[in-house]
Amino acid sequence: MQTKIKKFSDVTLQEYHQLMKARVAVFVVEQACPYQEVDDIDLEAIHFWLENDKNEIIAYARIYHDEQAVHFGRVLVKKEERGKGFGRQLIQLVMEWINQEFPEETLHIEAETYLQDFYASFDFQAISDEYLLDGISHIAMEK
Repeated sequence: MQTKIKKFSDVTLQEYHQLMKARVAVFVVEQACPYQEVDDIDLEAIHFWLENDKNEIIAYARIYHDEQAVHFGRVLVKKEERGKGFGRQLIQLVMEWINQEFPEETLHIEAETYLQDFYASFDFQAISDEYLLDGISHIAMEK
């Protein structure tokens, strides 16, 4: 298993294709949610993913910073790799990276509501009621 951490300008075309293919498969096709998956945040985000020994993406998240907080999102584990602990491994690595790069910064996420307990296990606290985002129940959380 390899961890990849790259700015957009360092992501190869092949890697970007694989990242977008994985994101669209989960967030557009699997969740039956038509929306603009590719956005301008990608241009400034840090792209963070786990690859197996065949250079296939197993799990992914993107990290970005604005005036209010550090954010991570678009968190996914490929369908066939779920239940193997890759999501927990990914978030642990993302959190370690963020703590090194942005110590003392507020960390904000928009979590799908069913993952609230998962993120709470990383010390995130709910800061909103449930709300719909593209038809999917979410909750804002911070650490």
